[in-house]
Amino acid sequence: MTSISTEPPRTALSWKLVPAVLLSVSGVLLFGVENNPVGYSVLALSIVTAALIDREFGRHLALVAAGMVIISLVPLNADLSIQHMALMGGALTLAVLVPWLLSRFIYGERVIKFPVNTGRKWPLSAKLYLLGVVALGYFILPGYLISTGVYQNWPDASDPTIFWRLFLGVNAVGIWDELFFICTTFTLLRRHFPDWLANILQAVIFSSFLWEIGYQAWGPLLTFPFALLQGYTFKLTKSLTYVVSVHLIFDFVLFLALVHAHNRDWLPIFLY
Repeated sequence: MTSISTEPPRTALSWKLVPAVLLSVSGVLLFGVENNPVGYSVLALSIVTAALIDREFGRHLALVAAGMVIISLVPLNADLSIQHMALMGGALTLAVLVPWLLSRFIYGERVIKFPVNTGRKWPLSAKLYLLGVVALGYFILPGYLISTGVYQNWPDASDPTIFWRLFLGVNAVGIWDELFFICTTFTLLRRHFPDWLANILQAVIFSSFLWEIGYQAWGPLLTFPFALLQGYTFKLTKSLTYVVSVHLIFDFVLFLALVHAHNRDWLPIFLY
């Protein structure tokens, strides 16, 4: 008996690639370049062309676009005032919640999921990878932050109040990254593209967002591979818990490196 492939035809993939690339480009324009008028235009063109090619594809790109538009409405920076944290926190929450609600209750789908209790134990390789993440962060982050001066994109945490707000903010954004870029964007794109291609497309938007957050200079050389690894890790583990653990461990090293960068005599554990 001849097996029937579930892969979409190559011609269909080729046509779908155009609006998907436009979606990723709009992320660069909205978050990397911060040109909202052009970014919104490219985003709208992406949704329209996707809908003309395939109705379901158009709906799925529209979900990602909805989240991107919500995020773009607030300044994405490390302002740690209560007002800004509340504003940005509300926008990030809606950017995840709106696509999920639309998908579940308007489209009647169960595509977007947040798998926490998977019932699977982490193998030794997964635990060793977490140690590797600590090592990579330790050797890369202080040198990147200090040599480029981008640590100044985050406030000095000398004040105890700022210290704990920075800690909260770094971790909250890290969790959100996985909810939106991996569990939402990557998951929706995987419905229409091979995993490797869907991963590249989400990583472009992911790293563009991180650029606006503060990872500038040669930061994309760090954030783009990280976004790819997170997508690939999620594909392997199917666990939000695990990819969030990876991200929070990396972000904890980032937090310590930021404190050290602003106050070099603090945390003399770093080599830089």
